[in-house]
Amino acid sequence: MLRGEASCKDESLVMYEKAIMILAVLTALIAGNLAVAHHGRASYSEEIVTLEATVTEFRFVNPHVQIYFDVTNEAGEVEQWQGELTAPNRLARAGWTKSTFVAGDKLQISGFAARNDGHSVAIREIVMDGQVLPLRESVP
Repeated sequence: MLRGEASCKDESLVMYEKAIMILAVLTALIAGNLAVAHHGRASYSEEIVTLEATVTEFRFVNPHVQIYFDVTNEAGEVEQWQGELTAPNRLARAGWTKSTFVAGDKLQISGFAARNDGHSVAIREIVMDGQVLPLRESVP
């Protein structure tokens, strides 16, 4: 084998490996950007609301746990709201289960209000029976 032939084969292998590495890096970057985009909070304002809520439904499901609840407004009318939490696996590590809430439970819910004046909140705190519930696992 001639010296030029061996280096030609080695060079094509190096180029192939570089192409695979570039493809892997680009795939990781795109996947990372999609994950960050998914967790955007553009639909919520910076305004914090605190609501006295009566649970109507609790969904301990992926990708985000949902609580549906009624709120009585200042005019005495009942409004239907929904709140979004983190993923169920994070809440499970904090001690939550699919039966943490049942219809009729009374909660105080605080979080970021929807920008469009919709009845939606990105929940940041829940108080039940005077106790703040953990929204993530605690480290001892």
